[in-house]
Amino acid sequence: MKAIYIQGQSLRSEIEKNISEELLEKVYYFARQSYPDECCGLILEKGIRSCKNIQNQLHQSDPVTYPRSAREGFVFSSEDSLFLSRNIASVNPVKAIYHSHPDVGAYFSNEDKKNALFDGKPIYPVDHLIIDIQRDEIICSKLFRFIAEDYQLIAVFPGRKI
Repeated sequence: MKAIYIQGQSLRSEIEKNISEELLEKVYYFARQSYPDECCGLILEKGIRSCKNIQNQLHQSDPVTYPRSAREGFVFSSEDSLFLSRNIASVNPVKAIYHSHPDVGAYFSNEDKKNALFDGKPIYPVDHLIIDIQRDEIICSKLFRFIAEDYQLIAVFPGRKI
């Protein structure tokens, strides 16, 4: 998919190879199906894996430990977490984790950062695609990469009317 913005010409071919229009349409479809909750999933070198967001189950079972609902956060199921761990260095490696931000914009939040890092370093060496979904429209999606000790915006993709 043609990005609206890519940070630096050297990233263009890599990003356009990893995030095709067909792949982004599948991600957007899953975001629409999950709305008003956050969707989550994995972008692989070849294809995607939509994942189950278990945030609501965790919140219902222990709202003190898990104060956020699926409208405000995501947690992969154990099966999806295991898939991510096992496929990070496979023949079809995970390239990015994606999730949506319903009605609040596409940005790498403090909560996203807290969940992506351990001891100041990424838990997984992947990018993060965040989808800005509103009730009637996907505004855009933004791709973030860990660069120079923080997550930086490296690409923006156009949205779609729902």
